[in-house]
Amino acid sequence: MIKLLDVKPMKAHVLELSFSDHTRGVFDGAAYLATRQGPLLEALREPAYFSRCFVDAGALCWPNGLELSGARLHELVNAVQAA
Repeated sequence: MIKLLDVKPMKAHVLELSFSDHTRGVFDGAAYLATRQGPLLEALREPAYFSRCFVDAGALCWPNGLELSGARLHELVNAVQAA
């Protein structure tokens, strides 16, 4: 199972991610949020809040309890890079 090891905010809604399989990628949070709705996602639309992300147990997390698994992020990053 692929886990997220490190996250670094690069600019508004853009994160650099490092994974347990030694790959790195860029996650476009704005594109992700543009296609999704939900109460936990609303806070992430504010760039300052989005940048408060952290890694916990291999997942990307925010203070409001939202988590994105490392495996799902790996798929999203690879899909973006392959396009």
